[in-house]
Amino acid sequence: MTQLIIFVIVIALFYWLSRSFSQNQHTYTRNQFSGFKLNKDTLAHSELGLFVALAAKVAKADGRVDELEAELVSNMFTDISALFPDPEATKKLLKEIFDEEKNAPHNLDLVAQALYKALDKDTHKRQKMVEFLVNLTYIDGTLSKSEEDILHRIAYHLGFSEQDLKSMMEHFGSYHRHSLKESSIDQAYTLLGLSSDSTNNEVKKAYRALVREYHPDIIKSQGASDEYLKEATEKVQEINAAYEIIKKSREL
Repeated sequence: MTQLIIFVIVIALFYWLSRSFSQNQHTYTRNQFSGFKLNKDTLAHSELGLFVALAAKVAKADGRVDELEAELVSNMFTDISALFPDPEATKKLLKEIFDEEKNAPHNLDLVAQALYKALDKDTHKRQKMVEFLVNLTYIDGTLSKSEEDILHRIAYHLGFSEQDLKSMMEHFGSYHRHSLKESSIDQAYTLLGLSSDSTNNEVKKAYRALVREYHPDIIKSQGASDEYLKEATEKVQEINAAYEIIKKSREL
């Protein structure tokens, strides 16, 4: 249960990240990337490419990228690639960058230093990115020693103190631990618009469609109300709880 329910917190953070960018005039726009010369090298060295590289290293810190992390990363690719003139080509390159960087732990410090330089003293963006990575480490409900070590190294290179990181970890760790919600198997099927006769593929398809529907865009959010965020968070929490219950009942 914890593994899937925790996902809602990351989705909520996506929304928070994008709202904060908008409110502080840091919003990413398509116009900003209209003249971007898209190739793997230029994308990999951009601030968004470098952020994807760090996310890859964090996701793989405990040895593998699990189902939730893969779904989260897929949504992140969609959000980022939508900014570029050729989203499909961009998404393909982002996947290549992610796959390469998740298997290259040796250059973590260099990537983090490059991101710090690319953000050009933008403390706000740096903070939101670190907060996102903290949430990513909690996606499976636990924080491994390897994940914690990587967070400390990234935070250091992005200009944050041990106390800064500790505060983020305590805040979000507490949020994750208190984010569980139960429902019955019948309620679970109803929530996903399914029946007990639905196939496993139909279950997975319905779940992913609902996650996409309620997934706030990390890049282009226009700053919806706090009430909307609360409702969306609760909805996705219910979706994830229902999916986990169905998976457990089917031994998926």
